[in-house]
Amino acid sequence: MTSAAYRAEPVGRAELLARLDRVLSTGGRALLTGPPGVGKTEVALSAAARAEARGETVLWLAALPADRAIPGAAAAALIASVAAAAQPARGPGGEGDVLADLPGPQRAAVAMLCREAPMPDGGWDPVALRLALARILRALAARGPALLVLDGVQCIDPASADLLRFALRLAPSELRAVAVDTPAAYGTGGDPSDGLTAPRATAEPLWEPSEADVLNVPPLQADEIAELLIHHRLPARMAGRIHKASGGNPRLALAVGRSLADARTPVHHAESLSLSGRARDLARTLLGAVPPDVRATLLLAALALRPSASLIRRAGRPTAEADLAAAERASLIRLTEDGTVAFSAGVLPSTLVHDACWTERSSGHAALAGVVDDPVEAVRHRALATDVPDEELAAEVSAAAETARRRGNSTLAAELALLAAESTPGLNGPQRIARLVDAAEEAARAARADLAMRAATDLLARDASPADRVRARLAVLDTAGQGLTDLDEIYVHAMEDSEGDTALRAAVQLRLAVKYVLADGDPVRSRAAAVESAALAASVGDRGTAAKALTVQARMDRVLGSPDAERVLAEARALERVERPLGIRNAAQILTIRHAMFDDRLTEARDQLGALLPLVERRGSVEDAIELFRTLAEVEARQGQCAAALAHAGRSLALTLEAGLSPGPAWYALALAETAGGSFARAASYARRSAQASEEEGDHVFLSRSLYALGRVQLLCGDVATALETLRRVQAGERAQATVDPSMLRWHEELAEALVAVDALEEAEALLADVRPVADRLGRTTVLLGCDRARAVHLAASGCPDEAASLLTEVAERYGAAGLPLERGRALITLARVERRRRRRSAAASALQAAAAVFERAGATPWLALATESPTPPAEPVPTTRGGALSALTDAELRLARLVGQGASNQEAAAKLYLSVKTVEARLTRIYQKLDVRSRAQLATALNS
Repeated sequence: MTSAAYRAEPVGRAELLARLDRVLSTGGRALLTGPPGVGKTEVALSAAARAEARGETVLWLAALPADRAIPGAAAAALIASVAAAAQPARGPGGEGDVLADLPGPQRAAVAMLCREAPMPDGGWDPVALRLALARILRALAARGPALLVLDGVQCIDPASADLLRFALRLAPSELRAVAVDTPAAYGTGGDPSDGLTAPRATAEPLWEPSEADVLNVPPLQADEIAELLIHHRLPARMAGRIHKASGGNPRLALAVGRSLADARTPVHHAESLSLSGRARDLARTLLGAVPPDVRATLLLAALALRPSASLIRRAGRPTAEADLAAAERASLIRLTEDGTVAFSAGVLPSTLVHDACWTERSSGHAALAGVVDDPVEAVRHRALATDVPDEELAAEVSAAAETARRRGNSTLAAELALLAAESTPGLNGPQRIARLVDAAEEAARAARADLAMRAATDLLARDASPADRVRARLAVLDTAGQGLTDLDEIYVHAMEDSEGDTALRAAVQLRLAVKYVLADGDPVRSRAAAVESAALAASVGDRGTAAKALTVQARMDRVLGSPDAERVLAEARALERVERPLGIRNAAQILTIRHAMFDDRLTEARDQLGALLPLVERRGSVEDAIELFRTLAEVEARQGQCAAALAHAGRSLALTLEAGLSPGPAWYALALAETAGGSFARAASYARRSAQASEEEGDHVFLSRSLYALGRVQLLCGDVATALETLRRVQAGERAQATVDPSMLRWHEELAEALVAVDALEEAEALLADVRPVADRLGRTTVLLGCDRARAVHLAASGCPDEAASLLTEVAERYGAAGLPLERGRALITLARVERRRRRRSAAASALQAAAAVFERAGATPWLALATESPTPPAEPVPTTRGGALSALTDAELRLARLVGQGASNQEAAAKLYLSVKTVEARLTRIYQKLDVRSRAQLATALNS
C-alpha cells in the first residue's frame, strides 16, 4: 500500500475534473478508467486536493500488484487509514473512536484482519468483517463529507474487494468514492511505479457502475502535450513529434521528451525519434500486454504502409482479426470499421520494428510484397526484404519514387528515393551518388530532416564532387526549419565546396542570408548575403534563386528602414511571375502580403490571402499552408475579425504540430488571436510557449515577437511591473538586431505606456520622441496613431488631462477610419479613464459604452470585459486638500501616497511597487509639493480628510 500527496491540477484535465465533481455530487460514485500512463491517478489526486480544500476528510487507498496475493490487505489498509483519520478528533480508545465503538465480534474480526490478534483455524468471520467495515465507513461519514479514493482497484485482493463491495453498498451519501481502474487488458505485473502493467484477469467492480459513473481519461491533445513538456522543462519545440510518438499518453510523452533531451537531439535530427532508455522500455511494457502471436501480427502492421486486417490476414496471419481486436482492447491500436489499423502511439510500431531481428523484418516485408495491391508499395516491400544491393531493383525503386512524387506523396517519395540509393551497388559509384543527391533533395521537399541527413551522411562518406556535396548539405539546411543553430560547420563546408561554381555559391549565400537574421539576429549581414546571392544568381540566369534572394533583401530593407524595400520586392515579384515557384513560403508573394499587413492595408492583405488559400490547400506543401493560416490569423486579429483569427491560428497550430515542425510561430499567431477574441490568460500562455520554443530554436525574430505579445497582454491585464520587464527585453532584442522600421513590431507604444505607469515620464517621452520621426519618414501612419495614444497617456500622467482627452478622441476616430476597431476601442477605454480622472463620469461612461459596442461587434471577448467592468471608485472620495487636489496626482503617485499614508516605509513601498528606493523618494517629494504637505502624518491626514 502507498499513500499519496495531493498535487496541483494536471495539464489538460480541467474539463474532466469539472465533470468528475458533477458526477460525485450527484451520484457519489465515479470510476476513472483509461490506458496505462494516461494520468488517471493524477486526476484522482487533483480531485482529492479539491475535496481536502473544501474541508472534507480524504482517504487514499493505493493497491499495489503484490497486494492481490494477500487476503484482506486492502481492507486492513483502509481500516488503518480510517483509524488514523479519526485520531486527532477523538483520541485513541476515547469516546467516539470508530474502532472502539464496534461491537465485540466485529472488533475481534477487525483485530484478526489487521494482525492485532491471532487468527483462529477457521479464519476471520466474514459476516462480522463486512458489518464492521460498513459501520466504520458510516461512522466516518457521520463526522462530515468524506471522499474515498481507491487507486489501482485491479490490484485489490478478492477478499478485500468483497468486503468493500458490501460496505460501499451500505455507505451513506456523505461518503463519496472514486475508483481508479486500468482496463482488463493490463494487470498486476511489471513495475507499479510506471503505471504500466502486464495482463490480468478481469476483476469484479466494487459497485455496479452506471454509464454516468464511468469517466474515461483520454490522451492529451498535441497542444496539451506541449504545455506538459514546458511544465517539466523539456523541449517544447518538438511537441508535435512527441505527441505523435506518445499518442498523447502523458507518461510516455515525458519519457520520449526526456529521452530526446538526454540525447541532446538537434531539432533537425529529431524527426526519426531514435529513442532509447525509458521511452523504449515503456513502449515494450505496453506491448508486453499482449501475447507473442498478437505481437507478430502487430509487427506486420508496423511494416505496412496502409495496414488493415485483411492485408495482414493475406500476408499469412489467419487470426489477424482476433489478434488486432486483442491489441485494440489493450489500447495499442485503433481499428476503423473497414479494418484499417492505426497505432495509438508512434513509438509502438517503431519499437516493434526496432526489436525485431532482420529475419523477422525481411520475412514480413516479403509476405507483404506479395499481397499489397499497389505496385509502388510492392516495390518498397521487395527492396526492404533484401539487404543485397541490386541495380535492377534500385531502378524500380527509383521509378516508384517518381510515381509517388507525381501522386503528391512527398514523404513516401523521399523514403523511396533514399531506398533506391541504398539499393544501388557500391560498384556503381556515380549512380549511387546521383541517387543520394536526389534523395537528399526529395527529403528536403518533404521536410524530412532524418532522411536528408541519412542521404547526406552516406554521400559525404563517398568520393562525391564538390557540387554534389553542396547540394546534399543545402538539403539538410532546408529541413532545419527555424532551428539554424549548431549548423555552422555545414555552412562552412558548403561555402568551401561551392567555390568556383557561381550558381551553387548563390544558393549557399541565400541560406546564409536566412541564417544571419534568424539564428544570429543580424539583418545587416543578412542583407549583404542576400544582395550577393541575387547578383550571383542573376549572372548565371538563375532567376529562381535571384527571386528568393531579392525577397530576403526586401525583407531586410524593411527591417532596416530602407526606402528601397518596396522597389526590391517588386523586382522579386516580377521574377517570380516568370519562374512560378512551387511554394509560397519565404516567397515574394507572401512578403508582399505581410508588407500590406504591416502597413495596415488589411483588406488588401486578407483578399490576397483568401485567393491563395484554396490553391495552397489543394496542391501546396504543409509549410505553405501553415504560413498562410498564420498570416491570415495575424491579419484578422488586427482587423478585429476575432472568430476567424482564432480559427485560422488554431488551424496553423494543428498543422504545425501534425507535421512535427517548431510551434513557436504558430503559438505566436495564436497568442495574437487569443488577445483579440479569446482570453488574455490563454494569450499569455501561448506567448510564453512561443518564447520558450523560439529560445530553444535560437530564433531571434520570433523570440522578439512572442515577448511583444506577452508584454502587451501583461500590460492590458494591469501587471505593469512584469510587462515593463518583458517589453524591455523586446526593446533590447530589437536594438541588438538593428531593427529600424517600427511597423513590424509595435512595442514602442506599449513600452511607453508601461513607463508612464511606473512614473518614468521622461524615459517614455524620450522613447516616443525617438520613434515618431522614423515612423513619419517611412509613412507609417498607424504607428503614429499608436504613439499619439501613448502620448495622451503621458499627458494625462503629466497633469494635462484636457489635452489628453482631446487627443484620445481624435485617435479613436482615426483608428476607426483606418479599419482598426480593437485599437479604436482601446483608445476609447483610455479616454474613459482620463475622463474619470477629470471627474466627468458621464463622459467616461459614454466612452466605455462606445468601446463596448465596438468590441461586441468584433467578438472581442477579453476587450469587452475591460470595457464593461465597473469603474473603480477612488478609495478616498476627497476632491481637494489644503494646497491641491488629489486629481493632480498621477495614478502612480496616488498608489504610492496611499501606501505611505497607511504606514509603509520607503523600502516597503519600493518593494511593493517594483521601484528603487531613490525613485520612491523622488516621487514622494513631488507628492508633497502637489498636496502642500510636509510630513507623512500630514499626508495621511490629507488622504483621509
